[in-house]
Amino acid sequence: MSRSLRRGALAATAIVISIASLSACGAGNDAQTLGVRPDNAAVTVDDVKIQNALVITQPDPGVVGPAVVSATVFNNGDAQQTLESITLPGAAGTVKLKAAEGNGPVVVPAGGSVVLGGAGNASATIEGGMREAKNGDAQKVVFKLSKTGDVSLDAFVVPAKSYFKDFGPTEIPKPPAATPTTGATATATPSGEAGHGSTPSGTATPSGTATATGEASHSAGH
Repeated sequence: MSRSLRRGALAATAIVISIASLSACGAGNDAQTLGVRPDNAAVTVDDVKIQNALVITQPDPGVVGPAVVSATVFNNGDAQQTLESITLPGAAGTVKLKAAEGNGPVVVPAGGSVVLGGAGNASATIEGGMREAKNGDAQKVVFKLSKTGDVSLDAFVVPAKSYFKDFGPTEIPKPPAATPTTGATATATPSGEAGHGSTPSGTATPSGTATATGEASHSAGH
């Protein structure tokens, strides 16, 4: 093989390796956290990185019930941090935090991460729901951590369907039952009751009532 052909083959091999490396980076641990979700919010402040932030509402439109904040909080620092609160500026809902186990605070370990939402994970429940926001809107969400302070970003509002079903609210109220509508209300008189002004069919003059023949003859004799 000539030198020029060898140089061409080596260059092609290098390009293939570079593309493969970039693909591997794009499908790393962060991409797999909470599944691959398109266009999800992420932000980094100091040692804290928040990824895959979403507000997940009830799956059926018009149903009033709890919503949740779903996200992964990474702590790249040397000391653990506590997720003290999550607030939703401009929305009336209050977010209740719950650790994955026990009743303690939600702790993000040093060099580790915490997932909010999904079975076996910590949770951030919006108890009043998200009546102000519609699916597809962007809602500002502020995460307050013990050392980093406030970390804010805009999270998409999505229903608990498809990719987001397993990370949505655990309490799913049933949709309100539809009220049946009919064209006319039928009014019927029970067969055992007679209409006003008519003689009931079961009422008759007793056949045993008549003028006594003896009384008639006695009157005639006088």
